Amino acid sequence: MILRRTIKPEKPKPKLISMKGKKKMKKYYTNNMRKLLVLFTVFIGTLSYAQQELKIDLLDAVALKTVEISYETYISEQSSIGLSVLFNFEKQEADFRYNEDRMLTPFFRHYFSVKGNWNMFGEVFFGLNTGETEEAPSLEGSEKQYKSYTDGALGVAIGSKYISSAGFVLDIYGGLGRNLFSDKSPSVVPRVGINIGYRF
Repeated sequence: MILRRTIKPEKPKPKLISMKGKKKMKKYYTNNMRKLLVLFTVFIGTLSYAQQELKIDLLDAVALKTVEISYETYISEQSSIGLSVLFNFEKQEADFRYNEDRMLTPFFRHYFSVKGNWNMFGEVFFGLNTGETEEAPSLEGSEKQYKSYTDGALGVAIGSKYISSAGFVLDIYGGLGRNLFSDKSPSVVPRVGINIGYRF
């Protein structure tokens, strides 16, 4: 009978972390915790100014058969960000209409005053827009033909906003943007409106 000795594999020894490594880990976690604390503080500070407004463009709805709805939230006493969504229901053959059939417009506003009911503001916006442009007819007397496009316009606007003590909001603004990416789209994108809404 032959006796065999079974050799058990050695268990890996736990790696010991040196004092230098412990200091690095502590520093890593401390820095991350500080970053999280800063982000949390900024978030809480933003909530303290979390006044929000929901508005509809009265001018577009009545005069141009276009619906534009805007949402705006304040990130500080004098600054806000928002988003406008536009849908154009006017016929392509109409004498006057927006070129844009649909437009999604994020914006940033800075208010130059906040003390009165009427306050002036400046705005920077980016309008992601789609629509159709008229093509030159191939034959004289032929029907009009349109070609679709999608583009993005960067622009600025100025305006004024009225806020009542009951939360009623009226803002009037006007500005222009320029399409940046396509040679098939109109060069200029207008941003005008008379918005009515409510602050909550």
